[in-house]
Amino acid sequence: MGGLNGNGRAGAEAPKGSEGSMTHRARSVLSIRPFRRLWGVTYLCSVGDWLSLLALAGLASKLTEDYKAQSFAFAGVVLTQLLPGLLFAPLGGLFADRFDRRKVMVFADIARCGLFLSIAIVGSPWWLFAGNFLVGCCALLWIPSKDAAVPNLLRRPDQVETANQLGMVMTYGIAVISGAGLYAAITGIATNLNLQPDDSGMGVAKVILMINGLLYLSSAIIVATRIPELSRRVVSATEQGEEAAKTGIMAMIRDAGRFVRTTPIVRGLLIGMVGAFAAAGALVGSAQLYANSLGGGDGAFGLLFVALFIGLATGMGTAPKLALRLPRNRLFGIAIVVAGIAQLLVALSPHLAVSLITVAVLGAGAGIAFLTGVTIIGTQVEDAIRGRINAIYQSLMKIILAGAMALTPVLVGLVQPHNITLFGRVMIVDGTRPVLLGAGVLAALVGILAYRQMDDRRSETIVSDLLAAIRRKPRRSTGMLIAVEGDTHLDTSTQAELLADWLRASGKKEVLLATDPALDDVRLRTVLVDAGLSSARAHALVAAAVRADLVERQIQPALDRGALVVMERFIDSPLAHLSVAAGLDPAELEGLADWATVRLRPDITILLDRDPSTLQPRAGSAEHHWHVQSVLTDMAAADPDRYVVVDGDGSPEGVHDRVRLAVQTTMAGRKLARLEPVPAEAGS
Repeated sequence: MGGLNGNGRAGAEAPKGSEGSMTHRARSVLSIRPFRRLWGVTYLCSVGDWLSLLALAGLASKLTEDYKAQSFAFAGVVLTQLLPGLLFAPLGGLFADRFDRRKVMVFADIARCGLFLSIAIVGSPWWLFAGNFLVGCCALLWIPSKDAAVPNLLRRPDQVETANQLGMVMTYGIAVISGAGLYAAITGIATNLNLQPDDSGMGVAKVILMINGLLYLSSAIIVATRIPELSRRVVSATEQGEEAAKTGIMAMIRDAGRFVRTTPIVRGLLIGMVGAFAAAGALVGSAQLYANSLGGGDGAFGLLFVALFIGLATGMGTAPKLALRLPRNRLFGIAIVVAGIAQLLVALSPHLAVSLITVAVLGAGAGIAFLTGVTIIGTQVEDAIRGRINAIYQSLMKIILAGAMALTPVLVGLVQPHNITLFGRVMIVDGTRPVLLGAGVLAALVGILAYRQMDDRRSETIVSDLLAAIRRKPRRSTGMLIAVEGDTHLDTSTQAELLADWLRASGKKEVLLATDPALDDVRLRTVLVDAGLSSARAHALVAAAVRADLVERQIQPALDRGALVVMERFIDSPLAHLSVAAGLDPAELEGLADWATVRLRPDITILLDRDPSTLQPRAGSAEHHWHVQSVLTDMAAADPDRYVVVDGDGSPEGVHDRVRLAVQTTMAGRKLARLEPVPAEAGS
């Protein structure tokens, strides 16, 4: 049974559904109609992106007669499409945060449609590259708006990671195959049936560009007419204040810069990306020469890329399961460090087989880091600034990746190749080895720095988290849950409220008092009678349903944010009342409670030990209360590490002083509190 972990933290074992297959999680997300339609739109635009890359490269080579110019056609198409992202990427985030995201996406799609049609009609080399540059500018507007809007379409924050996975599968998997297949089909049909209007093949390339334009036009129509939810905003107090103080684009830029500087998790995220993509750029930029140094030639080059992408796919696929056992802010830095160490091994590898394994590990680390980073932005950055942070993230990725790829050949050329014999095998040691070695060291160091920036669990060692992950234990939340249990609802509600007020006054940033009118047994019985349900099992099921809703809707999200949650009559009091009053099996009731609360148990349970004979006659049968108090006392005796028994007799203020002192002492003893010491007079 889950509950207290080794150090007393509140823990919850993930239910089998939350750890279910990717198919189950994907179906859950795709059942959301607005996201499903956006996913379809992503398919159209991604197919258009890959199709345009092939068509424009082919058209560019046919529009030039010089052999050298033709050899640079593909590179020119790629460069002119990436250049806007290198120069102006943050502007896309500004538009995503300033204007209606749906309208921005519609405008960008219509503009891309017109640009591709104009490239096909004009048929000029200079306009091909200029138009492609403008297409890149439109993508610069479209992508941050789409990424920032996705979390607002989902039902729960935990679906963001699955949504990101689906988006990447679509963009870099299904769409690539579809785009390349469509291009091959069109060109193959035109060639075999001799449908090309001239020998150059320019006519087919232009037809493909026109089809491409229609794909973007279809996307614009769907976004404009079928996904109005893209205009949805999550308006927070922060956003309202920002809107009131905002004076223009420069103010938004300053706000984004201030947010990055003052938010450790975002700062660490961006720092980590520097090392991750510098290492990736070094690997891609030196891959061909590195394959030659292994004696494998072009075949080894292809295998290395296959291994890299297998690793990326594996990392993205396993990231959600790892996030169940490691907090994402720790998982991100650890993944980058693992990728850096793997790159060190790649640099030292003497054989292709070793290189393939280490490259796959490197790819897995990079895949975990990338998906985790995007998920952190989607779940922990508020809607008002999410577009700008997404844009900064994307621009850093492109700038560092392109810079590393461009710089790597220069650095490799500084080292002359040497042949050495290792284990009877001749190995070429050229400039790729020190470059990969340096990039691996950089990635590992930056990963450590990012980890230290983002880690908010300094009181817990990373070793304990890693051991918990290896042992498949659930991720521990950073917050704390304190339950106040007792015989009567009046006692527990009074003391829970007083305790929450004291904790707020003591300086804790966020304290949640989790309570609900339905937890009052009298009200609960009234609901059951009104519904025509009078059995004890119905009573137990309704009580479990109320607690399940509270855990999912309030308690667990607050614990994940690092809040301190005070809960009255969480599990033990209802269980004691039901087992005494109805004679239900305590083991069955505990199993039902485990299922309803996802096996969540408090860090500290305050049990109010009240003499039943002092209760007012209206409080119920004296014999019943004696039995309930006896059951609660037995529970505390069976688990003394979690329970703190407090004398519940006397005035509410006197009982509160005893509760406060017990909580303060227990928190200090377990070294779980981050509160400043509070003098004894504070609670009186």
